Amino acid sequence: MASPAQADGSVNIYSYRQPYLIQPLLNRFTEETGIETNIVYASKGLGERIKAEGVNSPVDVMLTVDIGRLEGAKTLGFAAPLDNATINANIPENFRDPENRWFGLTGRARVVYASKERVTQNTITYAELADPKWKGRICTRSGQHDYTIGLIASIIAHEGTDKAKAWLSAVKENLARKPTGNDRAQVQAIYSGECDIALGNTYYMGKMLTNDKEPEQETWAKSVKILFPDAEGRGSHVNISGMVLAEHAPNRDNAVRLMEFLTSDEAQGLYAEINFEYPLNPHVAPSELVSSWGKLHPDSLPLIEIAKHRREASELVDEVAFDDGPSS
Repeated sequence: MASPAQADGSVNIYSYRQPYLIQPLLNRFTEETGIETNIVYASKGLGERIKAEGVNSPVDVMLTVDIGRLEGAKTLGFAAPLDNATINANIPENFRDPENRWFGLTGRARVVYASKERVTQNTITYAELADPKWKGRICTRSGQHDYTIGLIASIIAHEGTDKAKAWLSAVKENLARKPTGNDRAQVQAIYSGECDIALGNTYYMGKMLTNDKEPEQETWAKSVKILFPDAEGRGSHVNISGMVLAEHAPNRDNAVRLMEFLTSDEAQGLYAEINFEYPLNPHVAPSELVSSWGKLHPDSLPLIEIAKHRREASELVDEVAFDDGPSS
């Protein structure tokens, strides 16, 4: 990689990822290359903004979370193809777009949070969440949230629509309450005894266990253990954060250098330590805390195959009135 003296210019980033989550990586990139990074953050609408800006868009790279938004970049037409040997070597094929228009960076497994006090088992499957033994014992966030849609889409991809609908209906009847709150709220609900298990992303547990500003979250998290669904079978559902090269990137060479850096052992290690996410680069291990939860066996089905069923998953959520909660 060139020294700062050999590099110049900047790279412009539109990000759905909050700046504090990625700024340490961008700082390191600038230290090593001399390339400055400019970042615009928003919680929604960035894809549509890039599309509207067209050839005059200043953006070089979009950073985002969720396969839906990555595929959305393709649908909106601003995701440029990039066949790059470095990126392809660092990121496994099932976490890359077959057309090289998006690339995964980190993984977040959709797991089961379980009460240490009230749940004795240490293994579980997604199918088991439909078992009547869990009636009144499950919490989750909205069925229409991207995280939930991704999981339901994976069920459709593996089991078909009819079985997925039956599963979703049964899980709905096992809910302790209407789907509400974020993943942290599900941990709080387990701590308070409102439910015994919940669906959530792994990295939230890392954030809660190390939250010095809100120490009550550490207390909630310590009452919960992580179960990796289908660890002995097809593997746990993993969604991703990822990146896209903008079609009209004004600083394309710098953008590619940033994208290569973000897949490197160094950057992936930083992701692991700072964000408690799973590096997709197979040469980089998860953080010590994340590793302490057990080994993740990710679903090997390419995410592109799961993404095809996202709209159908959303329709099923409405069809079974999942967000209305249990019928009795």
